[in-house]
Amino acid sequence: MVPTSGISVTAATTELDATAVIARDLIRFDTSNYGEGRANSETEAAEYVAAHLTTLGLTPRLFDADPGRTSVVTRVEGRDPDKPALVVHGHLDVVPADPANWSVDPFEGVIRDGLLWGRGAVDMKNMDAMMIVSLQDIFAAGKQPERDLIVAFFADEEAGGVQGSHYLVQNHPELFEGATEAISEVGGYSIELGGKRAYLLQTGEKALIWVKLVAHGRAAHGSRLIHDNAITKLAEAVARLGRREWPIRLTDTTTQLLEEIARILDVDPQKVGPDELALATGSASGFIQATLRTTANPTVLNAGYKHNVIPDTAEALIDIRSLPGEEDAVLAEVQEIVGPDVEITVMHRDIGLETPFSGPLVDAVTATIERHDPGAPVLPYLLSGGTDNKALSLLGITGYGFAPLQLPNNLDFPAMFHGVDERVPLDALVFGRRVLTDLLMNY
Repeated sequence: MVPTSGISVTAATTELDATAVIARDLIRFDTSNYGEGRANSETEAAEYVAAHLTTLGLTPRLFDADPGRTSVVTRVEGRDPDKPALVVHGHLDVVPADPANWSVDPFEGVIRDGLLWGRGAVDMKNMDAMMIVSLQDIFAAGKQPERDLIVAFFADEEAGGVQGSHYLVQNHPELFEGATEAISEVGGYSIELGGKRAYLLQTGEKALIWVKLVAHGRAAHGSRLIHDNAITKLAEAVARLGRREWPIRLTDTTTQLLEEIARILDVDPQKVGPDELALATGSASGFIQATLRTTANPTVLNAGYKHNVIPDTAEALIDIRSLPGEEDAVLAEVQEIVGPDVEITVMHRDIGLETPFSGPLVDAVTATIERHDPGAPVLPYLLSGGTDNKALSLLGITGYGFAPLQLPNNLDFPAMFHGVDERVPLDALVFGRRVLTDLLMNY
């Protein structure tokens, strides 16, 4: 059942592309994931997705890691059973949104100014909708995808996938039998380089390390002279870590991307620095600059319980994203930075990934973009965040980010991820539907 209260749209449902309708419906399920085991249920959204798949004659299976934490998986038979299966996956949860900061109700699914607004419009209920509608288009044409598709809608991605993709990989690996590759979010969108449109294909992602810093001190009355103050220790450690300027280190992916940017802009990459080349990608630089180095961002502080009581414990959460393979070295450096009096507890850790920008799937993506936007190059990039491809990699499945969208130059698309007033152009959804359908039909 789709929530309908408070609906406010400026276009009739019949005038909307099916992709926008389904994405809008999904936005209206508040599947906010607050992390640390606290989240709204994905079950109703999962049942909505499963109902669409069932109408296509498919047999979706629903899996609950815990009550209310529901993922959906189905298998679509392809024309060529000898080809390895392709996993096409999205996630149903979203990060929380404070309505007071938004121009619209983040869970209303508003259509305004030619855009769909709401939490999940970009991350990633838009791709969930494209996946469903692409299958509808394939079946409506009386056809099959080229190869078997394992279509998955995971719970809990925004908290590392512990109750979603990782749960299924660990407990139901048979669901992904025969699959060697996967496509999902945070890639395939367009950017502008020197007046020319290009598309980014995500061929890797940074490692994820979520840690808690804990400082201890003496509990005491707030009026006393206390040098052993837990909050002071923690604040000094957080400030040192937050101000750390991590050095640039290029991987194979970022090296290739920067060389391509320099070629398109006709500049010498030996004379133009990596940060400057990254900034030339416009709004995409928000992601790309962060892939040139480690980042360690303080995100949550927690200490004390009364104004006149000095607490004996203070805690901070830090979101660390290291380059693939550098996780242990980065953790050791973080401990050096915060000092011996601050404990580090790893709350969640997941691997980094990096895949060569080559092979049949990369060729198929490039050819598909060429058919739909002739002359636009496809470039590799490393994602500063992470996706459920991390979990699938444990089964030997190589993951890429390809949720195709042709975007206007004035939309700061990376800022939409976990941002305020998240929105996606309606015509970008139509483009994505067509490109994804083409890829699934022919690869």
